Amino acid sequence: IDYKTRFLNSLTPKFYVALTGTSSLISGLIFIFEWWYFHKHGTSFIEKVSISHLRPLMGGTESSISESGPSSSNSQSETKCKVWRNPLNLFRGAEYRRYTWVTGKEPLTYYDMNLSAQDHQTFFTCDSDFLRPSDTVMQKAWRERNPPARIKAAYQALELNNDCATAYVLLAEEEATTIVDAERLFKQALKAGETIYRRSQQCQHQSPQHEAQLRRDTNVLVYIKRRLAMCARKLGRIREAVKIMRDLMKEFPPLTMLNIHENLLESLLELQAYADVQAVLAKYDDISLPKSAAICYTAALLKTRTVSDKFSPETASRRGLSTAEINAVEAIHRAVEFNPHVPKYLLEMKSLILPPEHILKRGDSEAIAYAFFHLQHWKRIEGALNLLQCTWEGTFRMIPYPLEKGHLFYPYPSCTETADRELLPTFHHVSVYPKKELPFFIHFTAGLCSSTAMIALLTHQFPEIMGVFAKAVSMISRTCVEYLTVSSFWHWKTSL
Repeated sequence: IDYKTRFLNSLTPKFYVALTGTSSLISGLIFIFEWWYFHKHGTSFIEKVSISHLRPLMGGTESSISESGPSSSNSQSETKCKVWRNPLNLFRGAEYRRYTWVTGKEPLTYYDMNLSAQDHQTFFTCDSDFLRPSDTVMQKAWRERNPPARIKAAYQALELNNDCATAYVLLAEEEATTIVDAERLFKQALKAGETIYRRSQQCQHQSPQHEAQLRRDTNVLVYIKRRLAMCARKLGRIREAVKIMRDLMKEFPPLTMLNIHENLLESLLELQAYADVQAVLAKYDDISLPKSAAICYTAALLKTRTVSDKFSPETASRRGLSTAEINAVEAIHRAVEFNPHVPKYLLEMKSLILPPEHILKRGDSEAIAYAFFHLQHWKRIEGALNLLQCTWEGTFRMIPYPLEKGHLFYPYPSCTETADRELLPTFHHVSVYPKKELPFFIHFTAGLCSSTAMIALLTHQFPEIMGVFAKAVSMISRTCVEYLTVSSFWHWKTSL
């Protein structure tokens, strides 16, 4: 004890200044790192390390991922946060690459492009590709990461077979720098694809390999026709685009997972054919079918259209809402519950970016994809955005705990933020719902940084007084620890 006392008495005020200054610097660095990690990854680094590494060592167990019942957990499909192909995805060469030329920014992430590569291999390749040399080359082309190498492989496939439809598809998607050029290449692909498709139909029952070829050639033909419809839509030939989409949906009804009806909805809205839009919604806005932002918000837009031109918040507060206005507000609440990120883009509270090639339903990526194409349709209807602005935030009063229990849909999935950060470029500020409170450890490190900085300042200004204070605190702390140790030992001994 005498040695410890002499050691404490030997400490100089300069030592305390250095100690508190170092502590302040370390706590400040910890706070800065914790703040940066939270804004980049959406979680606390200290909390993550504690849960992942410390709790298992202390004998803790992780809580169950999900419980039974829609009121207490997400459905299994939403828990996995399935990523879907964007039905209105842009053309890489004619649109995404032009954006890069102008801004110098990459609009697509590696994760998004990797998903597209997997889609292309699923749609455009099969196990019997070795039977056609050109298909063998294209199979390697779809796996190639470097765009110039893919384009070069497509030309090699055309040298082997001038009727290689998938080679024209790749060139139309990635080499064409305008929609007109892309449409020209897709028309060549259509001519080759129809020939191959008819040939595959005649041979489909000969062997399992021929059946696989037919499935692949069907996918290629549907993809080509759909992209031709999108070219026609972008070039202003909207009625032609609608006809192609309707014919596709009649000829290939099993391919509903491609969501061609969402392309059709957007084109019909451009034509202002609202009766036809309602007919499409009557078929696809069904309780047994997967929902999307396009379905929910288009249904809300149609109901809003009937009352928005005469809607006034002041008048509604005096006389109450009419039946049509109640239906419109309920439709808006339903849409906002499904995807709460959309209104900020429609109301231009957040800036839009080019939509990704894949979207996460109910996520920020889906909201961007919807608003990018449908904002003009909301602006065209007088008062629609005004009604949306007055009512959309009322949704959150009905679902105070969206991660635990929903109103009309399953609880909001908690994994959307992580998936959207991988799908969307780094220069975009990802929308997060529900808004996260700052973690405890950020408050803790901020308090620690502030207190140590204050102590360092006081020690620098009043070294003698702070030295005496530090010695007193050290002596009191040591006395308390010794007292607790002796008391615990005596209690243990008497209990024996």
